[in-house]
Amino acid sequence: MAGRGRRRGRNGLVAAVCLAAAVAGCGGPGGGGAAPSAGRTGASAAADRGGPRPPAAPLVLPGPARAEEETSSEAVARKAEAARAVLETAARWGLAQPPLPAPPSPASRPELFAAQGVKLADGLPPVVYRVPTEERIVFLTVDDGAEKDPEFNRMAAELGIPLSTFVADYLARSDYGYFRRFAAQGDAVNNHTVNHRNLKLLGYATQREEICRQQDQLEEQIGIRPRLFRPPYGEYNEDTLRAAASCGIEAVPLWNEEAFPDRIEYRHTDQRLHPGDIILTHFRGTDLWSGSMPDLLRKVVDEVTAQGFALARLDDYL
Repeated sequence: MAGRGRRRGRNGLVAAVCLAAAVAGCGGPGGGGAAPSAGRTGASAAADRGGPRPPAAPLVLPGPARAEEETSSEAVARKAEAARAVLETAARWGLAQPPLPAPPSPASRPELFAAQGVKLADGLPPVVYRVPTEERIVFLTVDDGAEKDPEFNRMAAELGIPLSTFVADYLARSDYGYFRRFAAQGDAVNNHTVNHRNLKLLGYATQREEICRQQDQLEEQIGIRPRLFRPPYGEYNEDTLRAAASCGIEAVPLWNEEAFPDRIEYRHTDQRLHPGDIILTHFRGTDLWSGSMPDLLRKVVDEVTAQGFALARLDDYL
């Protein structure tokens, strides 16, 4: 994912492809190829005339220079081919333009501080609606696990879209293999409780059972013990955070936007994305929504790209 010229749209990428292809063909005459023969001049001509032979010039072999030129041309050609592949993949999935690449993941997760979008309390996991960052990145998160559309998985992989999933056992248990494929692609599978109950209506012990049992289940099924937890419906209280901390949870990401196949709903009045925003969506099919999971991802990527943002991996920042 995720530098990942970042504001370049489809037409700009097409131009880049054409320019790269043109540059790759510039190694012919007058374009950096091997030097033409110099004829009988210099030392050879002087010797033929019987005059003194001038000092020999340093011997410069054309091989390394030519190899360097070929390497440079090949690199340009590879870049042009990669740009073409990006355009073709975006077109195949029906995107208005290719997604913007995210910047490299940070070497370490940024320190959280109390600010708009971050709630901190001593000894409790932070609750985060927006990751503090100045980079034009946002994060896509997918909840529950009811719909297991392989085309959604394949589309995300082919486009290089990073996701963070939050899985409830009662919906995922019919096919944990689907979520193992996300994990194999580098997309984290996180905790969303066992039974997707409103935790605010439950006592501490029951909340802890819901969270810790799902930690155990995900460790068994996926091979990891998640660091991130999202309470169902975004409902939580102090008992929820204490229970989550006791189960090994380090952060509780919520969201500022919610995505559907036909729209994005914004929490804030400006109806725009902001750096570090977390976007919520769900594993849902056409039985509940007016579109498929690929339709949903297409809507999100088009909207995020049109606003000049890239999608990054939430688990690298929390």
